[in-house]
Amino acid sequence: MSPASQFVLNAHRAMHDAQLQKALYSSRAGFIAKRAKAAARLPEFEALRDAARDIKAHTLAHLDLYLEAYESKVQECGGEVHYARTPEAANAIILDICRRHKAVRVVKGKTMVGEEIGLNAALKARGIEPIETDLGEYAIQLRGEMPSHIIAPAVHLTKEQIAADFRRVHVGLPEARDLSEAAALLAEARAVLREKFLSADVGITGANFLIAETGSSIIVTNEGNGDLAETLPKVHIVLASIEKLVPTLEDAAQLMRVLARSGTGQDLSVYTTFATGPRRPGDPDGPQDYHVVLLDNGRSAMLGSEFAEVLRCIRCGACMNHCPVYQSVGGHAYGAIYSGPIGAVMTPAFIGIENAVDLPHASSLCGACESVCPVRIPLPKLLRRWREKSFERSFVPAHQRLALSFWGAFARRPLLYRVAAGAATRMLSLIAGEKGRFKALPFARSWMKTRDFPAPEGETFQAQFARRTKAHGK
Repeated sequence: MSPASQFVLNAHRAMHDAQLQKALYSSRAGFIAKRAKAAARLPEFEALRDAARDIKAHTLAHLDLYLEAYESKVQECGGEVHYARTPEAANAIILDICRRHKAVRVVKGKTMVGEEIGLNAALKARGIEPIETDLGEYAIQLRGEMPSHIIAPAVHLTKEQIAADFRRVHVGLPEARDLSEAAALLAEARAVLREKFLSADVGITGANFLIAETGSSIIVTNEGNGDLAETLPKVHIVLASIEKLVPTLEDAAQLMRVLARSGTGQDLSVYTTFATGPRRPGDPDGPQDYHVVLLDNGRSAMLGSEFAEVLRCIRCGACMNHCPVYQSVGGHAYGAIYSGPIGAVMTPAFIGIENAVDLPHASSLCGACESVCPVRIPLPKLLRRWREKSFERSFVPAHQRLALSFWGAFARRPLLYRVAAGAATRMLSLIAGEKGRFKALPFARSWMKTRDFPAPEGETFQAQFARRTKAHGK
């Protein structure tokens, strides 16, 4: 059974995990407030979102041409592009490059595609040591966990948990050292990782954008570890998915203006790093070999489909930060590499709706995700479409199908619906009496464990609307 099919059970556990709830509570307000302030500081922010949407839509509509142009530029700069249709193919390409260079240690910048293909496990199986160098990724690697957020992989952890893991793994350091502050944790990780950078044979990074015009890859980070992973080892491998292409440097600059503002509330990330091929004569640093591995993994099949809009995603994480479901259960509950609203749409496309039936329902459809998406992906619409597909293929439990069919019978008959709704509203109002609230109702026991249900006041909305319209002579 797929982990992505266990959302309901996972969510229940997450809601009762005190440590997780503490970590989620600490991060919940920060992302939202910072994004709002960053957007307010930029009068043209909404226009930039429109431009970002159009840039990505145009690129996807002509992706074949931009892939050819990008490959040509990378080759012109002395690099090599490899295409991988599946995760297995991507791992095989990377392992072959490592074998040719007799690599025994690989340092990695943050890459969600690396998580998608299970790269660390593939490297370990060949006797190659993978070292995550992003602080959050490093922390979860010590715990054997996958990221719980696209841009904040360790958001589910508290400082105390990370400090305990550092004491467990970083043997030989003074036991009495103070690790109570984030700065101390960062300093210790930096000292430990510096030796790894200097002894690494291969550096692997992801890419926020790939530029067809120049053959460059761009990474945005706040720690600088990506720069070291790109420049210190003798081999640099860029691992990215095919939809990361953008046509020009100007397009990339437009997208970067909404990326950091949407994700972390920064005007721009601390480091924005461009890599264009291997070291050239006269360059003070850089790799001797430069490779780009482009992963498909079902994305080309999505082009032109009803779910193609999700490929506009630039991995800012804003939809997760604003989703009430994600805020309550965290990323691991989704049982998939990509979590939150974007993951609930992408995962069924990658592994099949039959293996991720619950994920499209992991949403209140409040629309917060779409309202903050920097490339205006209509996530609620796409989630509803997956729900429809799940219903059409009878993946929805029988009791839910029966309830929906019962409701549908009334919804298709407006007069019957008005009569039944009016009768139910009046009945509930009478039963509630002066209390005005219900503490228990049939078929809603779980929902009402933590909340009361306000009783109707005697009229349906439709009846009130009709009466007030008539009173105003409209």
